[in-house]
Amino acid sequence: MTYRAVLRGYLLEESLAWLLRNTGYRLLVRDSQDPDELVMEGNTLVVQGRGTTHQVDVLGEFALTPAFSLPIRMFIEAKFYRDRCMLAVVRNAHGVIHDVNENFVHVSGSRPRRRYQYAYALFSANGFTEQAQAYALAQQISLVDLSGASFDWLRNSISDAAAELYERRNQYHVRRFPVSWIRNELRLRLGTALPGAQDFAEIDPAPGIAANAPRFRAAAAGIIDAFTAALRIRERAELLLGFPAAPFILTLSADDPERFIEYAEHHPAHAVRLRRIGSGSHAEWAVSPWTGPEAYRLAFNLPERIESWISENEERRVRRASDIKSDFLSEITIYRRRGDNMRIYQLRYEPRELHRPTS
Repeated sequence: MTYRAVLRGYLLEESLAWLLRNTGYRLLVRDSQDPDELVMEGNTLVVQGRGTTHQVDVLGEFALTPAFSLPIRMFIEAKFYRDRCMLAVVRNAHGVIHDVNENFVHVSGSRPRRRYQYAYALFSANGFTEQAQAYALAQQISLVDLSGASFDWLRNSISDAAAELYERRNQYHVRRFPVSWIRNELRLRLGTALPGAQDFAEIDPAPGIAANAPRFRAAAAGIIDAFTAALRIRERAELLLGFPAAPFILTLSADDPERFIEYAEHHPAHAVRLRRIGSGSHAEWAVSPWTGPEAYRLAFNLPERIESWISENEERRVRRASDIKSDFLSEITIYRRRGDNMRIYQLRYEPRELHRPTS
């Protein structure tokens, strides 16, 4: 793993925080938002676990509390390696989640405090190894594969920005990269920072390095401006989180989010068509309404392990795809915030035979 890969991961995480801005999660970035469980170590937010603290780069709190459940918080971690994300990363996610979810001890006489259910969503720009997928499915860690064609624009923008920032880092001999400063600058420009957040600098103070800090920041600010402008070109772009009856979540990309929202507002629960496009492990799925399929189009990818199972037997491919639709995708729930209100949309798939007119 190179530092460029780490930098691409940081940019991807901040991009996802922006793209997922309307999914019902509010961003947690300071310990003042929850002094009981969140701690600041320098400019880094950490979550208190039972055994230790855990650094978190993007943490969201869901606005609704499901029935018979605790309030939900979600770790968002993104990896942008050249190769697939491996088992070790998923194992780490599993360890973090168990430790923070077990951190609840009520001492007699102490003030009662809220408890949360933490979940983990791991995004990868180039997919996951088979071992990582098998482990995640067993341990209910949500893996989101962003290697599909729908995310080409995002991966390319991130790769270009990361390469330029890395080049400026070398040009100005910056030894310790100002990660917190870059995150803060991105959040200020994308509108994901806390109200009242201010610009700050984090730079290596060693002699001969600090003198270059203003010049580096000026050069990096221009790169960040260009990167956020590339995202803003797709101002209407956003990702929707879909929750099926399955041990994974779906990241839905809309061709035109406004058309989907307009349709869903008038039809909060409606029947949909599901089509599998392409073949092999990188097939993409398309969702459209059963009545008026041109009204909108959503695209998503299933875990590669599931796609491989569908494709491994050509004679049974159609049957297996149909089984996945019925078993895992029969109902997809989408939560979306509109102002101060939360909307819930349900996309219901039923086998085509049920929609045929009766004689």
